Amino acid sequence: QVQLAESGGGSVQSGGSLRLSCAASTATYSDCMAWFRRAPGKEREGVATIDRDDRSSYADSVKGRFTISQDNAKNTLYLQMNNLEPEDTAMYYCASGPMYGTCSFSSWYKNWGQGTQVTVSS
Repeated sequence: QVQLAESGGGSVQSGGSLRLSCAASTATYSDCMAWFRRAPGKEREGVATIDRDDRSSYADSVKGRFTISQDNAKNTLYLQMNNLEPEDTAMYYCASGPMYGTCSFSSWYKNWGQGTQVTVSS
């Protein structure tokens, strides 16, 4: 079982930036990796995915502002978040799962981190 640990959350003002990191206990280069978030009172939603070939996909709400990346040598997943908006306030989770074909938000993510809180004030 892969253990995932997020870090990098915090409080920023609207328009600010944060970089989230997710350290994996073992190599995950063959997996789908993703960031999800859950805002208070809302369902969990997918933010970004990346596969073993560094192909990425994004939720429409974050396209052009967020960038997902991975450093396989460090077993670490990143999420660079720019031009943050109050609507981005949420607990952010990283997840990993086996890759079957392509990676998407509906892929089977069997490993989850504990989350890191991001709060954006206007």
